[in-house]
Amino acid sequence: MCGIVAYIGNKQAQPIVIKGLKRLEYRGYDSTGISYFDEDVLHTLKTAGKVSDLQAILTNTPENGATIALGHTRWATHGVPNDVNAHPQTSNSGNLVIVHNGIIENYASLKKELQYRGFTFQSDTDTEVLINLIQDVQDKEKVKLGKAVQIALSQVVGAYAIVVFDRQKPNELVAARLGSPLAIGIGENEFFVASDATPFVEYTKNVIYLEEEHLAIIRRNKAIKIRKIKDDLEVEPYVEKLQLSLEKIQKGGYDHFMLKEIFEQPTAIKDTLRGRLLSQEGVITLSSLREHENRFLKAKRILIVACGTSWHAGLVAEYLIEDFTRIPVEVEYASEFRYRNPIIYPDDVVISISQSGETADTIAAINIAKEKGAFVYGICNVVGSTISRITDTGCYTHAGPEIGVASTKAFTTQITVIALIGLYLGKANGTLSRSQYQEYVIELESLPDKVESIFASQSYIKQVAASFETSQNCIYLGRGYNFPVALEGALKLKEISYIHAEGYPAAEMKHGPIALIDKEMPVVVIATKKGYYEKVVSNIQEIKSREGRIIAIVSKGDIQVKELADYCIEIPDSSESFVPILSTIPLQLLSYFIAVKRGCNVDQPRNLAKSVTVE
Repeated sequence: MCGIVAYIGNKQAQPIVIKGLKRLEYRGYDSTGISYFDEDVLHTLKTAGKVSDLQAILTNTPENGATIALGHTRWATHGVPNDVNAHPQTSNSGNLVIVHNGIIENYASLKKELQYRGFTFQSDTDTEVLINLIQDVQDKEKVKLGKAVQIALSQVVGAYAIVVFDRQKPNELVAARLGSPLAIGIGENEFFVASDATPFVEYTKNVIYLEEEHLAIIRRNKAIKIRKIKDDLEVEPYVEKLQLSLEKIQKGGYDHFMLKEIFEQPTAIKDTLRGRLLSQEGVITLSSLREHENRFLKAKRILIVACGTSWHAGLVAEYLIEDFTRIPVEVEYASEFRYRNPIIYPDDVVISISQSGETADTIAAINIAKEKGAFVYGICNVVGSTISRITDTGCYTHAGPEIGVASTKAFTTQITVIALIGLYLGKANGTLSRSQYQEYVIELESLPDKVESIFASQSYIKQVAASFETSQNCIYLGRGYNFPVALEGALKLKEISYIHAEGYPAAEMKHGPIALIDKEMPVVVIATKKGYYEKVVSNIQEIKSREGRIIAIVSKGDIQVKELADYCIEIPDSSESFVPILSTIPLQLLSYFIAVKRGCNVDQPRNLAKSVTVE
C-alpha cells in the first residue's frame, strides 16, 4: 500500500518525484523519503511523517541538478514508522538503494543468512533485507544490476513492487513487480515509474503496466527491456494510451477529495451508464455479458469476492441479482475465501469487485477460482489494473480517479454496474417480465438526478453532524437491501472520524445490540418506504422507548418516522432494488461532516491507505 515514484531523464528529478509522492500519499503517509544521484554522490533523505515533512527537510539542502531519483511514501508493515524504517533503504555497500511496496514473507530467514555472511541491518524492515540480498548476489555472481535483482527475487516469497538504483550504474533503474502494481510512463527521452499513473499524467500519455513477475531495465535514452523473472525470457513491452487527465486528480475547489468525490457521484453514475443503457429502446449493452451470456445463464450459482466497501457492494448484488435472475448468489470476503479451501465448480461464475483492481486478497481469490476452472468476471475502476487483466472478462465502473481513502463514488458505481448485470440477465432468462424490466431501466436512468437532489440537504446534514461530533459509539440499522448500506455507513464513520460504529440488520437488534441503547447512543436507521417499512418503524419505536437518539434516512414526504426520530434526512422515492445508491449518499455526507467537526484528516485517516496491495 506504499507509494513509489522514480524518474530518469533530462529534467530536474527531485521536483518531479516530490510532486508525484504528493499524489500518491493516499497510498501511505506514515513516513517518506527520496534518493537522488547528483555529481557522483548518492543522497538519501527520509523522515517519519508526510511528504510535506520531507519537503521541509529538502528546503534546507542545496539545490541539485540530479536527473535521476526515486522516492517513497510508506504504509508501515515491518517496523514502526520512523526515520530509520522509512524508504529508500540502502545496501551495506552504500551503492544500492531501493523503494518497495509489498511484504517479503521469508525476510527473517534471508536476514539470518545474510547476517551469517557479515551483513548488518539498521532498520526493522523486510526491504533492507531485500536490497542487501541483491548486493550479495552482485558480489557473489559478478552480474549486472538487472540480473542481480532477478536472481534475488527468485529467492523471495511474498509480494513486491520495487525500483532499484546502483550508483555504479548511474544511467539505469531496475523495476519489478509481483502482487503490487507498477506503471512505467514513457516520455521523450525520459521515463517515470510509479505505483499508478497519477504522478506522470501531465508529462506523458504513454504507459506500460508492468505484468506479474516481470522485470524492467530502464536506461537513459534507450528502449525499455522487459524480462520474465522466472524463465528470463524477454517480453515485448505493451504501451497503452493513458485515459486520465490532470484535472481529474485535483481537488477542484473542494476542501477535501472525499467531498469532491461525493459530489461527483451523479456524473460518475451517468458515465457508468453511458453507452450501456438505452432506456427508450429498453436496451442494455454490455459486450462482456453478451459474449459470455451462456456462462451466466447456465451457472448454478454466482460467487462474489471482494473486500471492504466493495464487499458491501457485493452484498447489495446478492439481493439484486437473486431478485432479478433467481440465480443463487454467495458473497465472500476475499481475504477469507483464499484461505479456507473453498468449494468451486467449473460451472460457477465468480464476480470480483475492487475499486483499484489491485486488492491483493481479491487477486489471490481470482487465481484460486481460475485454477478450479470457474469463469471470472471483474468489476473495477482502474483501467489496466491487475484485475482487469487477469479476469476472463469484466466491466469498468468509469467512476474516475478516487483519491480519498474512504470510498464513495466507487461504491455507488459498483452497484450501478451490478444493476445493469442483474437487469440484463433477468431479461435474458425471462425472470423479469417485459414491463418490470422496462420500469427498472427507466428508474435506473433517473438515479443520477435523484442523487443530485439529495445534495440540497447538505446544510441540514451538517447541522445533524454537529450534534454527534463528541459521540464515541454509533449503531446503524437497515433491513433487506439497506442492511449492506448500514454496514457501509458504519464503515465510513469509523474510517474517517474514529468513532466506533457497527452496522446490523434491524431485526437483529433484539439479539444483542439493544443492550447498548441509551440516551448517549446515536442510532442511524435507514427507514425508506420501500422494503419492510412497518417493521423498521417498530424497531425505531423500540429504540425510542430506550432513549436512543435516532437519525433516520426516510423517503421524501414521510410522516410516521418523522414523528419518532430526532433527525430525518429525506431521499427521493425509488425502487427498492436501487435504494442503496440513494440511501448511502446522506450517510457519506454525515460521516464527512462529523469527521471535519472532530478535526480529523478526512482524506488520509490514520492507519489506512487507499489500495490494500498487501495481505
